[in-house]
Amino acid sequence: MQHGQVIAYASRQLKPHEKNYPTHDLELAAVVFALKIWRHYLYGVSCEIFTDHKSLKYIFTQKDLNLRQRRWLELIKDYDLTIQYQPGKANVVADALSRKSSGLSGIQLTSDDFLIRDMERLQLEVISSNGLDLAQMSIQSSLETRIQEAQKSDSDYSKLIAQIGSGKTPKLRISDSGAIFCKNRLWVPVFGDLRQEILYESHHSGYTVHPGSGKMYADMKLLFWWPGMKKDVAEFVSRCEACQLVKAEHQRPVGLLQSLPIPEWKWEEVTMDFTMGFPRSRQGHDAIWVVVDRLTKSAHFLPIRQTDSVERLAQVYVKEIVRLHGVPRVIVSDRDGRFTSRLWKGIQQGLCMKLHFSTAFHPQTDGQSERTIQVLEDLLRLCVLDFGGNWEDHIPLIEFAYNNSFQSSIGMAPYEALYGRKCRTPLTLTEVGDRQALGAPFADETAQKISLIKERLKAAQDR
Repeated sequence: MQHGQVIAYASRQLKPHEKNYPTHDLELAAVVFALKIWRHYLYGVSCEIFTDHKSLKYIFTQKDLNLRQRRWLELIKDYDLTIQYQPGKANVVADALSRKSSGLSGIQLTSDDFLIRDMERLQLEVISSNGLDLAQMSIQSSLETRIQEAQKSDSDYSKLIAQIGSGKTPKLRISDSGAIFCKNRLWVPVFGDLRQEILYESHHSGYTVHPGSGKMYADMKLLFWWPGMKKDVAEFVSRCEACQLVKAEHQRPVGLLQSLPIPEWKWEEVTMDFTMGFPRSRQGHDAIWVVVDRLTKSAHFLPIRQTDSVERLAQVYVKEIVRLHGVPRVIVSDRDGRFTSRLWKGIQQGLCMKLHFSTAFHPQTDGQSERTIQVLEDLLRLCVLDFGGNWEDHIPLIEFAYNNSFQSSIGMAPYEALYGRKCRTPLTLTEVGDRQALGAPFADETAQKISLIKERLKAAQDR
């Protein structure tokens, strides 16, 4: 501290051998630690050290010192300092740091204005209950509040309020907080440039990874509304330089294709394929194993080595797929040697599974995996362009973005088809009124959703 103002805080965990130190040595070690790290502040000037360990005040006059204390005393004598005793109740700042619990996110309630001011200067926010090692952190986006404030500052706000009051706009409503909604979607005004912020977050975020205009609009329209939003989304995506560089045109193939029968339930029938040729990652992987559920279109992207044995692939399959979804009844794959080998077929037979092979020279039979691989490669390129770094580090968020994005063939996101609802992202933290996924109503809703998915898949095949 200088002139009553805190300059810096410091603390560290005890080393294994220091845990055996007596209390007196630990308190002296803290003094030595502070002198070493702040030598550039303290050397050559007069300073005072405040401690709640009273015996340290007499360290310079003690006669019986062990070798460790003598060594530290030689270092301390290089400084022009005095040691003052301060009771623990008055030494609240250092006491709070020394009692920090590893792994807990908490605050200690205090009425000490100096401590509060110092914590605010460090941008620390702490909440704690009396003596309980139990912490709860609630995450809430400020976006909804900012949109509501922008609504009231927008020139169209009073006009819309009048129209709602007269009944001219039945789709619009006013919430208890005064915010304007179009059904359950929050109206985003022009004021405050929040529309561009939402468009940017919906397209460039690591949770979405550059979706196309159709997917992006399908996700945004669940939460937000403004006139001409679909057109704005299309224009925003068309101006994305990364999308123009990376993404390829995808047109419907000509000719007659024989579609596979639609599965009856989730993760009963899966497709799988490999995509190769990646630079070797820090983890040593240079390929990705793509596994897709044929009903919900949910997918897993598993980094592997091209040289992995069949036994290793079987271990990965059980760990990442069977662990989460159980054993599929049917697998559709290409004629890769890893799938056609006798050992792999033996594993499938041991798990009571059937293995369907793609027609030779016709990978479109497993078109689902081929299309997913195209999307995966596009997302990887976009992530590396936007965020840089090791490609394998982006796989978890890419898998999340793929599964949480709208799929036209099923009319919803794969996560919604799999779990009954989409997963949360920073943009959806403002969503209110989550549905309860409990009891018979949820089971009925799930069965209805599966029937709807099968109808949409049939319609997509007929197209």
